[in-house]
Amino acid sequence: MAGHSKWANIQHRKGRQDEKRQRIWTRVMREIMVAARMGGGDLTTNPRLRLAIDKGKAANMPAENVKYGIAKATGTLEGIVYEEIRYEGYGIGGAAIIVDTMTDNKVRTVAEVRHAFSKHGGNMGTEGSVVFQFKHCGQLIFAPGTNEDKLMEVALEAGADDVVTDDDGAIEVLTTPADYEAVKTALEAAGFTADVAGVTMRAENTIDMGVEEAARMQRLLDVLEDLDDTQEIYHNAAL
Repeated sequence: MAGHSKWANIQHRKGRQDEKRQRIWTRVMREIMVAARMGGGDLTTNPRLRLAIDKGKAANMPAENVKYGIAKATGTLEGIVYEEIRYEGYGIGGAAIIVDTMTDNKVRTVAEVRHAFSKHGGNMGTEGSVVFQFKHCGQLIFAPGTNEDKLMEVALEAGADDVVTDDDGAIEVLTTPADYEAVKTALEAAGFTADVAGVTMRAENTIDMGVEEAARMQRLLDVLEDLDDTQEIYHNAAL
C-alpha cells in the first residue's frame, strides 16, 4: 500500500524537538506521572507507563527523572494532579487539528488553545468535530532505504495491520494500539529500529497546501506546540 510523502515533515519536527529538549522532558514527565497514577508504577502491568518511558528514553531523559516522576505520581512524593483534555479544531485551508493537553488548570488551558486558533487563522471546534478523520493506532516509521520486503515479513508475522510505503520511500508499520509493543519488539529483534514510534492519531487523509498556506499552517502548529500544557498535536496537513 502506498502513502503520502512525510519524511521531510518528520525530520523537521525532530529538529524542532531537539531545539526544545527541556520542554519535551516536561511533557514526557507529565505523561509518566499520569500513567503511573492511573495504572501504578509496575512496568510489567502498565503498558501506558512503558510507552511513556520509551518516549523519555528517545528524548534522552535521565533515568533519575523517570524514577522521580513515578514516585511522585504513585504517592511516594506529593505532587500536582494533571487532567487530560483533548481539543479539536480547524487550521488553514480546513486542515483538521487535534491538540492533546495535560493541565492542572483547564480554564487557563482552554483559553490559551482558543486564543492560538483564533489569532493564527484557525477555528476551535467542538468535541468530535475532527477526530473522526484520524485513526488511533500504533505507528512505526522507518527511513527511506530500509529493506521493505524483510520489514514487511517481520511486521505482518508479528501482528501488524498494514505496512505502508510513502511516496518518498519512508515505510510505516501500522498496528492496533494493543499490538504495538509486540510488533515493535519483534522488529527490534530483527534489527529494525524505527525513527518514529508510538501510539498515535494517524490522519486518514491529508490536505495539500501551497507554500503560503503551508507557512501559515506551520505557524499555527508552532504556536499550539509552544503552549505549556500541550502534550501532542496531530493534523492532516501535507506541509
